Formats: sequence, C-alpha cells, structure tokens
Amino acid sequence: MHIIHRGIVNKKFKENILSSFKKSFNLGYGIETDIHLTKDNKFICFHDFTLNRIFKKNLSVKNLDYSYIKKLSINKKKPIPLLGEVLKASKNNFPLLIEIKPYFSNKILKKLISETSKYKKCIFISFKHKNIYNLLKIKSNIKTGLSFSNRSSLKTIIKKSKNQKINYCILDKIFLDSRSIQKIKVKKYFYTIKKKSEFKKYCKNNCLIFENL
Repeated sequence: MHIIHRGIVNKKFKENILSSFKKSFNLGYGIETDIHLTKDNKFICFHDFTLNRIFKKNLSVKNLDYSYIKKLSINKKKPIPLLGEVLKASKNNFPLLIEIKPYFSNKILKKLISETSKYKKCIFISFKHKNIYNLLKIKSNIKTGLSFSNRSSLKTIIKKSKNQKINYCILDKIFLDSRSIQKIKVKKYFYTIKKKSEFKKYCKNNCLIFENL
C-alpha cells in the first residue's frame, strides 16, 4: 500500500495536520507522520525540532507545553494534532508510519508503546536507528523500520536489513533503480515521490511514500 507523506494530499492540504490525515484516510491511503515530545510529555505530529519554519518562532518543541503549541498553531490555521488524535482518526484501518525524530529515552519509548498499543497498524521508523533497536528491546514484536537517507551506503543498508526483527526499510527514491536494494527481502518504502511521472513509473512494483499528487 502506498503512503501519503505528512498527509499532504495536494496543495490544498498542509503537512501534519488532522484534516490532511483524515483526507488521506478517506482516499484509502495510510500516512507517514513525524513525532516529537513536548515539555509536558505529549506526542505531537510535527516535523521540525523548532517552530521556526512553520510559525516563524525560533522555539524548540521540547521546551514548550502542548497548550502553547496548540493555541499558536490554531491561531495560524495550521493546528498541530496530538498523535492520539491521528491514531483515533485512522480507526485502525490504515497503516501509520510514525517517524521518531529525536532520540527518545527508554521511558519515553515505553510511553509511546503504551499509547499506541490499541492500534495494530503502526510502524515505527527513525533515521536514528538506536530508537528502533531500543523499541525492540522493550517489545520485540512491534512493527519497525529503519530509515536511510540518500547518503546511506548500499553496504550499510544491506547489512542492517538482515536484522530479522526489522520489518521495513524506508529508503530515499534514488535507490528505486538499485538492483541490490530491490533484492533485499525486507519490505521497502521509497520516499518522497512528488511527480506523477515518478509515481506512474514505480507504483506497480514498489511501495511509495508520496505527496501533492
């Protein structure tokens, strides 16, 4: 199944907001979203470490209570949802690629597992692979994926994909035409497809993370 990146269905829909995710689900697609933890220990769906890019405020998410973020984002008409709200909206019907952006302590990872335990289609992914390995130490049967950038080496990707506890590799689209990558037995998602021509070319034989199509 293909996945909509940050819920960005098209230009009318903003990234990582509840209405965008709901539209993605209504179209029959799962979503990818990024999560951070606020100062008062709330998981929010937000990509950046600070509010600078989206809200022009150079404030770190980890230093702010959710009440402040919620009020600001609503006033700017870009309401940042709690992860729990997105999970509820999915109704357990669609896959959710939940990307852990910062390093989380084991205590926080346990909290994340607890808060998502009723939702069986969650796939936890991260470029910070330590997050994933620590999650698996806490609960060995959860669905996980390792994310790799366009700078990752084939050797590293292939080696890490052999870990039998890892369910997915999340790969930059530059690897779509790599025979070595295609031979990897673990399931793969390729990001981020932004052109219809790319989508049409690769959609039949690959799982894609796409946006704005």
